[in-house]
Amino acid sequence: MEDINVKSVRYPVFVDEKFEKIALKLGRTKRQVFIQMVDYFYKSKKDPSDLNDELLKNALMKSHKDYIGFIRKQEEMLLIPIKTEMERVAESQDEIVQRFNSQVAKANADLLNGQNDLVRRFRETDALMEAIRKNQRSKELLKAQFLFILDSYIKSRDSFGMMTPGREKEELIAATKMQVNLL
Repeated sequence: MEDINVKSVRYPVFVDEKFEKIALKLGRTKRQVFIQMVDYFYKSKKDPSDLNDELLKNALMKSHKDYIGFIRKQEEMLLIPIKTEMERVAESQDEIVQRFNSQVAKANADLLNGQNDLVRRFRETDALMEAIRKNQRSKELLKAQFLFILDSYIKSRDSFGMMTPGREKEELIAATKMQVNLL
């Protein structure tokens, strides 16, 4: 049997260290990694010295365009309708809040007017009650004064005897009437 491993490649030690790290990272032998690298470059027709590979750029650009197209489609299908619907909901919420505020403001104004009217009526009632109290006091005072005048009249009349002249009786009646008129 003939050995197929007849060729050898010489390279510096620092390249061997990098090559070893790549092989360990991939979990393969250095020989397997080398064979796969040669197959990769042979099939893809890429130049390993060209870091700005045009095929890679074209593939990335195509993917990028696909992603942008997908995002634009999603924007048309989902985002724009959602945004439109949310704007409509926000407008209706604003309208509801404005109507609520206007109705609450009207109800508050009506309530305040009713309270002001009630306060005015209470003040009128207080003034009327005070007038009634004053009238009752004046009536009580008037009654007391009238009773005093009446008592004085009765005492003076009782003190008269049979012989009291009519003129004194007439003076007593006139004085009593004048006192009553002064009330």
